[in-house]
Amino acid sequence: MKKIIVFVASILFLSCSTQQNATNKNSFAKGADVSWLPQMEATGYKFYDENGSEKDCLQILKDRGMDAIRLRVFVNPNEDKASGHCSKEETVAMALRAQKLNMRVMIDFHYSDSWADPAKQFKPKAWENHSFSELLNDVYTHTYDVINALKIAGVTPEWVQVGNEIPGGMLWPEGSTKNWDQLGQLLNKGYEGVKAVNKNIKVIVHVDEGNNKEKFNDFFDNATAQNVKYDIIGLSFYPYWIKKDYTEVIKDFEENLIELSKKYNKEVMVVEVGGEDHKIENTKELLSATIKAVRNVPDNKGLGVFYWEPQGAKSWSHYGLSAWLENGQPSPALDAFKE
Repeated sequence: MKKIIVFVASILFLSCSTQQNATNKNSFAKGADVSWLPQMEATGYKFYDENGSEKDCLQILKDRGMDAIRLRVFVNPNEDKASGHCSKEETVAMALRAQKLNMRVMIDFHYSDSWADPAKQFKPKAWENHSFSELLNDVYTHTYDVINALKIAGVTPEWVQVGNEIPGGMLWPEGSTKNWDQLGQLLNKGYEGVKAVNKNIKVIVHVDEGNNKEKFNDFFDNATAQNVKYDIIGLSFYPYWIKKDYTEVIKDFEENLIELSKKYNKEVMVVEVGGEDHKIENTKELLSATIKAVRNVPDNKGLGVFYWEPQGAKSWSHYGLSAWLENGQPSPALDAFKE
């Protein structure tokens, strides 16, 4: 009888856990890219909660209402604390750490040895002299290798970005938007590499300036023409970089989200957002407005919002759009994620 009771209890526990995970997976994601975190800790940076008690940074973010973590991946990175690291091995270690806190995971492939963004999409050094057919294989193999390494470690990312902020393409010059037929093939190889590991992982294609309707329509019209395969349109939203307050562009941003979801029949997600660290109230309002805008996308096609490196304190990173105070505590701006 005792064995039967234990067995039944185990089944009930597993059933509840499965239901909880399913519910979590389908819920609105509130997250952060924390790819600097291992380097920050390695250099001795300490994190404190709002009461001044030293605590794991991921736990502090979870206490702010976040349930997801985004991690960038470089191909063969150097050891520079700000623009290096983020290797496959470090990514797996961080993903495991997030999973232990029951946090969801997004992987962001830069397909470069360091930063890839609208201004630079440099090929990894090891791929520099490869033919286009070899580049296709490189993208597939690298993508598959990282996602499979996560699978072997016991982590299944919920989302994977194929490229980081690619309005001009990636792996220049071959994958430039001047060569859309080739860019389409490269993106599809990334998609295929993800799906070969797990077909349920959602693939994101990511463009910056989330309020810029013309930029997004131009990019995704071309992607459609090239039969690019993806599940989610990822957006960055940084009013600071276009030198405007969020109040001036939030209407265009929300309209863009809704129009993109309808026109391309895709889910949408803000994979990067950030405000000035010293403008606490303004940044909190920006975050609240961004979350509200994504939630307002019809048919639950607005999936979530991720802050880019909130823990990347300016004193360590020299980056002014973090959401961390000089005393090592989280900015009250992050309380917007509790709403």
